[in-house]
Amino acid sequence: MHKHCVFIFFILCIYTTQSQTTLKDSTKVSQDSIKKTEFLKQIGNGFFPTNYLNIDLRYLFKYNQYEGVRTGLGGITNKRFSEHYRLNGYLVYGFLDHNFKYSIGGGFRLASKSNTWLNLSYTDDLQETGSSAFLTDKRFFQFFEPRLLNINLFHKHITKAITLEHKLSKHLLTETQFAVSNINPTYSYEYLKNDKILNEFHLSTAKVALQWSPFSKFEVSEDDLIKEIKTGYPKFTLQYTHAFEDVFRSNINFSKLDFRTVYQLNYTKESYTQATVVAGMVSGDTPLTHLYHAYPNNITKETILQRFSVAGINSFETMYFNEFFSDRFSTFQLKHYFQPFNISERYKPQLVLITRYAIGNMGNIDRHQNITFNTLEDGYSESGFEINKLLFGFGLSFAYRYGAYHLPKTEDNVAFKFTFNVSL
Repeated sequence: MHKHCVFIFFILCIYTTQSQTTLKDSTKVSQDSIKKTEFLKQIGNGFFPTNYLNIDLRYLFKYNQYEGVRTGLGGITNKRFSEHYRLNGYLVYGFLDHNFKYSIGGGFRLASKSNTWLNLSYTDDLQETGSSAFLTDKRFFQFFEPRLLNINLFHKHITKAITLEHKLSKHLLTETQFAVSNINPTYSYEYLKNDKILNEFHLSTAKVALQWSPFSKFEVSEDDLIKEIKTGYPKFTLQYTHAFEDVFRSNINFSKLDFRTVYQLNYTKESYTQATVVAGMVSGDTPLTHLYHAYPNNITKETILQRFSVAGINSFETMYFNEFFSDRFSTFQLKHYFQPFNISERYKPQLVLITRYAIGNMGNIDRHQNITFNTLEDGYSESGFEINKLLFGFGLSFAYRYGAYHLPKTEDNVAFKFTFNVSL
């Protein structure tokens, strides 16, 4: 009997040891899987994580018509460095304009539960003329940004800014900024203001932005941060900007209101319809640098093949760069994503139908000197389709321009381009 007991005890010991080893191995695999998932999430957000610094992948390589190849390094400190303070910055060089551009900044957290940060920054860089961005936009990363390839209208700016990020509630995000900027167009442009010719603009601006996501679902994480766990639609973004004249030598005075809403109707996980409305209006003395284009993405070349490039995400593919500007405008974009074609386990191209419409106008066009452009009061229309993920993330795009701004030569109304989609 004693021998049998010893034998049973021996077997139990072996089984327990194996179970502990298996549990440890399983825990290790689970931890490795979590680390891998977190790493891919960081890469997908545009960061390469290190111990104390997340390297910003946006600045590694870009290309545009003014700078040519633009390359450099950027980064932001992470939680291992500090949960209360952060530093960020970048340094890039343009090989065509032979100039360095840079930004340096930092912030400190005022409240963790509301994710309230006070940030300071100094930036010496370029910005596309007619572009308008919302302060509250989540940081969006692409391996490359298609529209950048063909942009040639930039202005230099030196901007000193102080920004307050605050989450009023789970569904309402706010951001407020006060900035002082010196603006110099890189092209021959002058603005006529009260019989004075201005070719350099000094701006002192205040911005208030709100992003409301009433149908999204949120949860409070272990570190007391509010995180979006399910995106709901519609989502709304509103931003107001005012430039004060005679404040810190400012020579421009205007008000600007921007609005965007996005709605998505899901049928399956990969089949859905998405509608986006963007609108903006400016009043006061506003140079072209701070007016609106309508997201054009077509270069002025003779043939369709010469204009062959990469399609953007929300851009008008048949609208030529610098063709239209507005001081009040609205765009509507409708996309329908069909269920991907299940050709094989890894080869699943997807068809997307697209239609876009833009309308706008501008008062006092004669104030804008040394530049020629059209306005959008008759409404601009284009429609087309994309077949995405045909090979290594690349696909094809076709769009046709019709309606009031249809051009006499048929081929000038056609845009045929690559698409590029990669998911991590």
